[in-house]
Amino acid sequence: MPIKEFDIASAFSRRSFLKAGLAAAAGTMFFQYIARSNPIGANKRVRMALIGCGGNMMNSHFGWVQYHPMLELVAVCDVQTSKREAALAKLKETNPSAVGHVDYGEIIARSDIDAVFISTPDHWHAAIAIEAMRSGKDVYVEKPIALTLDEATAMVEAERRYGRILQVGSMQRSDPLFRQAVEIVRNGWIGEITEVHVDFKKDLPPVSILPEEPIPAGIDYDRWLGPAPWRPYNRKRLIGHGGTGWRIFWDYGSRKNSDWGAHHFDIVQWALGMDESGPVLFVPQGFEGAPYQYHQYANGLKVTASKGGGPSNGAMIRFVGKNGEVKVSRGILETTPKELAFKTPRSHEFRAYRSNDHHQNWLDSVISRRPPICPATIGARTFDICGLAGITERLGRPVHWNPDQRRIIDDPEATRFSKYTRRAGYPLPV
Repeated sequence: MPIKEFDIASAFSRRSFLKAGLAAAAGTMFFQYIARSNPIGANKRVRMALIGCGGNMMNSHFGWVQYHPMLELVAVCDVQTSKREAALAKLKETNPSAVGHVDYGEIIARSDIDAVFISTPDHWHAAIAIEAMRSGKDVYVEKPIALTLDEATAMVEAERRYGRILQVGSMQRSDPLFRQAVEIVRNGWIGEITEVHVDFKKDLPPVSILPEEPIPAGIDYDRWLGPAPWRPYNRKRLIGHGGTGWRIFWDYGSRKNSDWGAHHFDIVQWALGMDESGPVLFVPQGFEGAPYQYHQYANGLKVTASKGGGPSNGAMIRFVGKNGEVKVSRGILETTPKELAFKTPRSHEFRAYRSNDHHQNWLDSVISRRPPICPATIGARTFDICGLAGITERLGRPVHWNPDQRRIIDDPEATRFSKYTRRAGYPLPV
């Protein structure tokens, strides 16, 4: 029986509700709004739990959540005892009644928890976020939003069905330098865009098979694997450092395309006005001599992506227009002409959604129930690019994509990568 094409248009039948200029309440207005119509309850802090306590990202989340006056951190969850106990000990400094959980399902079942932060490996993002939303909780989930295309679609559908606030941790959208670059491109200040280059840091070769090691005490390895295929334990699978560990395994992530790509492709989409659409063609590095992987939009514009030492010279985005150029990265904004770096849009020009703090933007949205800067609808579109680039890397050939219907075109082999067979006991929630 032939495999049907991966058709996920139904989840995107409505247009994205996020429009430029929609800003959440802040400062004094933020606290006034709480008193008037906070759906969580007036004079009540948002009760939080952190799921996945081992990486640098969760450490940054931890400090913000633990000491924010509008938040009450009441629980942490991790399958590794040492990480869970370290996080709990830190939390008990400010909340002696806090508890630690091995099973995130125990947090989902708690009616006294309003929201969760998810910083697990990528293969757990969708299942936990969907279950949290289904239980009435708001969600901040690290990027990328998912591991597979069908998971990303399920996230969008859950956001719509359950009416929850979900923020994807693509925090470059809340960086003023990236926002300025977006406004420069969107307003045509460097003319028609002719080239876009994205550079990542170096990617390590993919790994699948590792020698088996004894499972140490204090690690629920079966639960760490979750929906992913069963593999013999090896400590290298669980390492969370950028560019190593679980990030280089296809079972748990999409490698640099979902690591740095989830950040930089996201900004490119925003700058090109493609948050509700996407490319039509994906080509891997080396195909017919291509020096870099690239994807192409319907208008012919190509976005090349290199993994170290490419045209943008570093982990950077470079937009080339007929009348100038923009290079942007974290802490860097270089423009030609130079004055564009400081130019302000006029009243009739495009102004990007203003957020200078990705965490606070999420909390403002939790209170106001207005969309955050990076909801599931946007995070899924960015993941389309990450996921499809990964599929072409594995196939070694191009893949054609219909961004309106969000499906791979006439390619059963590629379509197989749109989802994966989940291990028994770990279904994708609905």
